[in-house]
Amino acid sequence: MIWLIGCNGMLGTEVARQLHKAKIDFIGTDSVIDITSYSTLEDFSRGKEISAIVNCAAYTAVDKAESDETLARKLNVTGPSNIARLSKKIGATCIHISTDYVFDGTATSPLTEDMEISPIGVYGKTKADGEKAVISETDEYYILRTAWLYGWNGNNFVYTMLKLLGSRDSIKVVADQRGTPTFCSDLAKVIITLISKKKGEVPYGIYHVTDLGETTWWDFTTEIQRQGFEKGLLKDKNCVVNKCTTAEYPTPAKRPAYSVLSKEKIMNALGIKLPDWKESLSVFLSSQNLDKERLL
Repeated sequence: MIWLIGCNGMLGTEVARQLHKAKIDFIGTDSVIDITSYSTLEDFSRGKEISAIVNCAAYTAVDKAESDETLARKLNVTGPSNIARLSKKIGATCIHISTDYVFDGTATSPLTEDMEISPIGVYGKTKADGEKAVISETDEYYILRTAWLYGWNGNNFVYTMLKLLGSRDSIKVVADQRGTPTFCSDLAKVIITLISKKKGEVPYGIYHVTDLGETTWWDFTTEIQRQGFEKGLLKDKNCVVNKCTTAEYPTPAKRPAYSVLSKEKIMNALGIKLPDWKESLSVFLSSQNLDKERLL
């Protein structure tokens, strides 16, 4: 049995959907089970034959974390530490989701898993410490770093931009931050593949998982506009998408200027090829799972 923690979040709901589709036995929990309490996790696990724990729970409000470090640290460090500790005790594989924010953004070429991490904000620091906590508690772990995640459930950049593009004459979007948009479905497929392998068949460790290619938030937005119009989600293309710099759009938390992750390690380990981000955006926008009410 798989224990999916954070099953009602944007990624968790997609992992749950794919587990159902693959007919993999699992149990999903969300905030009703307090991951910051080891005894609560331990009590819940009793009597269950759990082979893997997938942790999709996290504090992800990047800007709010700057003034809410205590809670961010509980959810992003204490929680993962407890989950990894329990995983070791019950002999389960721990799959933990991390982020490109563990890097400082000064790189100029795709970041590999062995590069030194150096987060620049509270969110990134807590996620980096969460990685360290998992590694210190168990040897049987997969830490999957991802970036610019969007999906059918939950708030995300694609839904926000589609709504703005359909309701405003012009918008400003940051054009000097580079990364890779990642469709939740693609990350979930990697998780399901890892679960489906024999225990230890894929070497444990840290892996980067995003879609392929790289872009800026401005280019991402113009592609959302182009595809949204082609697919009938936008009535026209009259909204002007203006470029702006990070300095012109200040936020409480600093963002990495460059956070493109190298995916060679995960593709070689699983024998897969991840899709290009534009292809995955098309799949997302074409799906019946798209919540069109959010575009109104």
